[in-house]
Amino acid sequence: MSKACDVLIVGAGIAGLTLALELHAAGITCQVYEAAPELKPLGVGINVLPHAVCVLDRLGLRDRLAAVAVTTKESAYFNHHGQLIYREPAGVAAGYAWPQFSIHRGDLHEVLLQAVRERLGTDAVVTDRRCTDARNEGDLASTRFVDSAGAPHDVTASVVVACDGIHSALRKQFYPDEGAPRYSGNNMWRGAVKWAPFLSGATMVRAGWFTVGKMVIYPIRDAVDADGNQLVNWVAEIARPQPARRDWTGRGRVEDVLPTFADWRFDWLDVAGLIESTTEILEYPMVDQDPLPRWTFDRLTLLGDAAHPMVPRGSNGAGQAILDASFIAEQFKQRGVGPEALVAYEQVRLKATSDVVLMNRKAPPDKILQVVHERTNGARFERIEDVVGKDELADIVNQYKAVAGYALDQLNVAR
Repeated sequence: MSKACDVLIVGAGIAGLTLALELHAAGITCQVYEAAPELKPLGVGINVLPHAVCVLDRLGLRDRLAAVAVTTKESAYFNHHGQLIYREPAGVAAGYAWPQFSIHRGDLHEVLLQAVRERLGTDAVVTDRRCTDARNEGDLASTRFVDSAGAPHDVTASVVVACDGIHSALRKQFYPDEGAPRYSGNNMWRGAVKWAPFLSGATMVRAGWFTVGKMVIYPIRDAVDADGNQLVNWVAEIARPQPARRDWTGRGRVEDVLPTFADWRFDWLDVAGLIESTTEILEYPMVDQDPLPRWTFDRLTLLGDAAHPMVPRGSNGAGQAILDASFIAEQFKQRGVGPEALVAYEQVRLKATSDVVLMNRKAPPDKILQVVHERTNGARFERIEDVVGKDELADIVNQYKAVAGYALDQLNVAR
């Protein structure tokens, strides 16, 4: 039985494309197979934190990303009355060697896809191939795909890395009895709209709390028209008894969101107006999965959301997938493309990402909002210093950075 490549990558999302670029840089052959018949820009905004930008910079993509993203200057936290709780610089403004990028997911995906096609060839990504199962067959791994017409396609490689996201076929194959996603009790609605710059023009805002409505707002494209407006991404997060459908493209309605934020018209931003002006809203439950005991089965393994789906509270899901891709490629370089490298990858990245999954549940950066909301019973405060000290707030953020792998001193020294 002959093999098509060293590494067969299932899924052409952020994880799969980053892995393809890492493998190409290491001189390892690979092929990417994607279920969608056509690759289209999906989603709205995400943040790429400095630890992940470090990887993408090493791959020669920093300037391309900077051209289509907003280089984040600061993070700012407010209560649902619009009062400032805490702010801190972000990315290079905080002293990192790499920036934080706030970017449309479609723009990030397009940068990665173009780089893959330039470096690996236009046929590096095969579309219309939905993975149904994979098997270990001696010194090779075989994967079956079906196209939209139902025709089967079998492909072999030295290893198979499943980067096929939250609905991963291989994860379901490995764990057929895995329970339903763990619902946090909150749903989120997302949108992006043309809007005038607010605060610094590059601020990531977190405001409110789930029980009274929580918002995450940040610009993801600069100068989208002659008036200097930006494309501003917003995420509304509200406690709800039932989860929404687990579909990143699920449509939401403005009437499900706006009543909670109808009086959010602050001197620094008209949040209600932002929502009212949005023509397309997406709805998604805030869910994750319990960490798995293992990802790797001989020549088959999981990576990114397929391995460790997490509640989107730490702006870190895409970043952890990028770190996965970088680490597994390094193991292939050191140990060869085979089970030994996959085991070494799992030994490090499974624990690291499990820690992030659990930290996102209990104490991501927006824990700041919960602390203030509970200590004030949701009321306005006279002085934030009378509610909570700045050092305590900084500790919440810094503890998360340490667990997620981008503490300032550690990252700058390690990289």
